[in-house]
Amino acid sequence: MADFDARPLAITDTVAVWDVRCPGLRRRPSEEEWATATHLVFPYQGAYVHHVGGAESVAEANQVIFINAGEPYRVSHPVAGGDAALSIGVSPAALLELAPKDRLRGGGQPAFSSAQLRVGAAAQALTALLRHRLVPGAADALEAESATLALLRTALGDRAARPGAGRARPPRRLVERAKLVLAADLSRRWTLAEISAEVGGSPVYLTQMFAQLEGIPLYRYQLRLRLARALALLGEYDDLTDLALELGFSSHSHFSSAFKQAFGQSPSAFRRSAADR
Repeated sequence: MADFDARPLAITDTVAVWDVRCPGLRRRPSEEEWATATHLVFPYQGAYVHHVGGAESVAEANQVIFINAGEPYRVSHPVAGGDAALSIGVSPAALLELAPKDRLRGGGQPAFSSAQLRVGAAAQALTALLRHRLVPGAADALEAESATLALLRTALGDRAARPGAGRARPPRRLVERAKLVLAADLSRRWTLAEISAEVGGSPVYLTQMFAQLEGIPLYRYQLRLRLARALALLGEYDDLTDLALELGFSSHSHFSSAFKQAFGQSPSAFRRSAADR
């Protein structure tokens, strides 16, 4: 029986994020384990030791731990109290595009050349924000993917954006096409892979170019489109929950919170103030 609890926070074609908590009962190294895909582990509480062969890496909040696909490893907990971490898997194509070449081994499948990398305050803050954003219902797939890729870029060291495989358009055309895709169906809960397939480019390249050229992340641009549409439709809906769901929000509370943050009033208060004028 596994001596840890792994709770999925976001699972898409591009990323998989798990919140992993372990009570820390193994003082001596465990039996060997293997991962079927390369993962990046961001500890945020407690500490443990990651063993690969004869090498040992202390896993704590100042480090990201790399678990390569098919590479045996063991864990131990010489410090009492257990640990908790975000474990992030990313598609091989996205990982090859994200990670600087000097951090990867050669070969067809992406694998890191070291077992750990020190991270700074920015990555620690993004880890905490990601964990809180991914509370069920608080973020849709597009926001979850964008926030996860932002954390990985910060932790690994940003590299120059490149189109990736396929038929990538020049950056401005790519971004303008993405705007049309979002505007055509505001209610759809897009993933990065779906938008990328529509516009021609990789999820990593699309998110980097969109943020660079527009100054805000792709998911936040979509949110602003939805909220602008809500302003136009407030007077046509008796039930604002229906409006929220029509625009792709997960719930009335999600819609109301986003609306108030953007415009300083709840949707119902804004509607009343508009009607009084």
